[in-house]
Amino acid sequence: MLSGEAISPPPAWMMRQAGRYLPEYRETRAQAGSFLDLCYNPAFATEVTLQPIRRFGFEASILFSDILVVPHALGQGVRFVEGEGPQLDAMAGRAEFDRLREAEDPTIFSHLAPVFEAVSSIRAALPHETTLLGFCGAPWTVASYMIGGRGTPDLAPARALAGADPELVESLIDRLVQVQTEYLIRQFQAGADAVQIFESHAGVLPEGGDSLARWSLLPIARMIQGVRKHVPDAKIIVFCRGSGLDGHMRVVPETGASAVGVDWSVDLAALRARLPETTVTQGNLHPETLIEGGVALDAEVDGILEATRGLPHIFNLGHGITPQTPIVHVEQMLARLRRK
Repeated sequence: MLSGEAISPPPAWMMRQAGRYLPEYRETRAQAGSFLDLCYNPAFATEVTLQPIRRFGFEASILFSDILVVPHALGQGVRFVEGEGPQLDAMAGRAEFDRLREAEDPTIFSHLAPVFEAVSSIRAALPHETTLLGFCGAPWTVASYMIGGRGTPDLAPARALAGADPELVESLIDRLVQVQTEYLIRQFQAGADAVQIFESHAGVLPEGGDSLARWSLLPIARMIQGVRKHVPDAKIIVFCRGSGLDGHMRVVPETGASAVGVDWSVDLAALRARLPETTVTQGNLHPETLIEGGVALDAEVDGILEATRGLPHIFNLGHGITPQTPIVHVEQMLARLRRK
């Protein structure tokens, strides 16, 4: 599929498919202790990655981890607070940046070794025909968490620092490009079949000039080029949430990605009409429609299938599945998809 062929019905997986909407995940999470303990324990990470495959038979699994294990490996304090989400020791200026580990520090990848062990364990446990996806956050998205100390709706701290000291933010982006390029290479070497780069915060970039290119697409392109020096045929999906129709059109030609993830706000038919027929798209189903279920869910599934008929598309959500999603609605979605 990631080579550009159309398959009917299209293969399916869901962003955040191993998560709190599943009772078996909640049980494993309780056994693990903290969220980071879950991420860094290969046995637990393997188990929760496999849970949605056992239950739903998705065509792809995605490594259970988090984009913030990278700043954690760089030496930044990272905590996950129940009911509040991730909290980091904010990088307010150059003093905090100077305390981060250099990209060449071997401690970074010894810290991340359990992630690679989990990738190998998952690949060994998966059915041969099930794709294993690795992932990381895009540099701008990860940097925004590192600067602000948490996710904020408008990323005001990251935007402010980019305006006040763009060289510092570019240095942070460069550090992340170097480290995360190697991080993805090692995921491929451990057994990942493909990877996804999550640019979750493309919709809130610093103002001025071509901010999408400067802060998002160019750093991602550097990562993809770096990965392919070591893994020449690497299949890489880029999800550039909030970048609009024009931004989604730019992802593949400007980064070299194998596929573009499409968020729920984009008109998929309009996007497909403006993309080359061989471009692989992924996603677009609104997570709230999955919560709603019923006629609305059937209609949206049908609309995505119609917009991508005869074209290469991976069925997915336009963002992550939410904890309140009924399992029966996931079953409904897959039944509707697979009857076509």
